[in-house]
Amino acid sequence: MTTIITVTSGKGGVGKTTTSASIASGLALRGFKTAVIDFDVGLRNLDLIMGCERRVVYDFVNVIQGDANLHQALIKDKHCDNLFVLPASQTRDKDALTEEGVEKVLKELEHQGFDYIVCDSPAGIEHGAVMALTFADQAIVVTNPEVSSVRDSDRILGIIQSKSRRAIEGREPVKEHLLVTRYSPKRAAEGEMLTYTDIQELLRIPLLGVIPESEAVLQASNQGIPAIHQKGTPVADAYQDAIGRFLGEDHPLRFVEYEKPGLIKRLFGGK
Repeated sequence: MTTIITVTSGKGGVGKTTTSASIASGLALRGFKTAVIDFDVGLRNLDLIMGCERRVVYDFVNVIQGDANLHQALIKDKHCDNLFVLPASQTRDKDALTEEGVEKVLKELEHQGFDYIVCDSPAGIEHGAVMALTFADQAIVVTNPEVSSVRDSDRILGIIQSKSRRAIEGREPVKEHLLVTRYSPKRAAEGEMLTYTDIQELLRIPLLGVIPESEAVLQASNQGIPAIHQKGTPVADAYQDAIGRFLGEDHPLRFVEYEKPGLIKRLFGGK
């Protein structure tokens, strides 16, 4: 049975597309046949993060409107044999995503035997975001440790609980997960940002993971490689842990505690 995962946030720039790419890649690395779809019609960043922008011929809207079939539009990932990317259109209006058209594409992916479909949602509550949330079985809510980001995420949770197909039909609710990105234990300990426990208490949904603030994310993005492939970095390890937890494994949280440097380290340049 296919599981549809929507990666969403109330605010832009929180690392949603980075997360979509890494979650989809992580599932594929675990052996699951996975598709990741860019719902951000008009902007289209997922193909850049996945390193396949030069291979885009047809897009999500082309498939919905019948200009191309799904096989023509899906791009096979360079790193994982069982991962496929369906890019967004840069030239169409967001209204090109119709509920009937989106459902048709998702059903076709299900018929092709995909285990997971990861939907990279635009930020906020505009049309593309609602379309990405409509068919979700599970939602990963991405937030930064700042008040405005958390507040906007709370609003997104309200939309999931009222506008998803599961909510409208009175079925089992969408399973919600919290992912905190760009987290600095030092700044959190010094009161410069919310702690991950503060965020969890405010949003009251299960914590999937905490992704540390790191230059590795920018480096991966510039190279067109999902951050989860940056082996040996805390970011990659944190995403791998999040994948494990998503699949029901028990992984302790890492990269969330700040260890104050001792006197000797501070004297010789430690921070």
